[in-house]
Amino acid sequence: MVILGSGAEREVDNIFLTRYACYLVAQNGDSRKQEIAFAQNYFAIQTRRAELVEQRLIEYERVQARTKLAETEKLLSGVLYERGVDNQGFAIIRSKGDKALFHMDTKMLKRKLDVPDSRPLADFLPTISIKAKDFAAEMTSVNVQQKDLYGQTAIENEHVDNNVAVRDMLVGRGIFPEQIPANEDIAAGVFL
Repeated sequence: MVILGSGAEREVDNIFLTRYACYLVAQNGDSRKQEIAFAQNYFAIQTRRAELVEQRLIEYERVQARTKLAETEKLLSGVLYERGVDNQGFAIIRSKGDKALFHMDTKMLKRKLDVPDSRPLADFLPTISIKAKDFAAEMTSVNVQQKDLYGQTAIENEHVDNNVAVRDMLVGRGIFPEQIPANEDIAAGVFL
């Protein structure tokens, strides 16, 4: 039984609605009615829950990309060390790679993105930039071994070329890495 506007009662058949149909009824219904207000609240909570899950997945993907970049750079540093590049040389190579990828060196990019000098740049980069750096580093690692490169200059040129190639690919798709805003610090523990 349902009560009509005139106060009369009428019997109606029960019907089953899809979730989406319920959502539409709730959104277009009179929120002064308790059932409609409850349904509107329910769908608002479910929408927020879905947003939080989606955000958590995006953050997880970023953390995974950052972890992968750290592993790739560790492997690359080992390969370069075996080929005559010390820690200072590795830092220079990485910085020149950043300059090729972002069109500014690491220090300038940190300033632009408000990254503290003592913190790694990659901890503040968005996922696509982290993956771009990882891809270029992977290419460098493979090419250094395949081309049997030795010494800082030859390896530096290879790394710069790989970062230029990755940048060209991104720019060709309308993505300019230096224009993407910084994300929150991964190491802050917010995402872990």
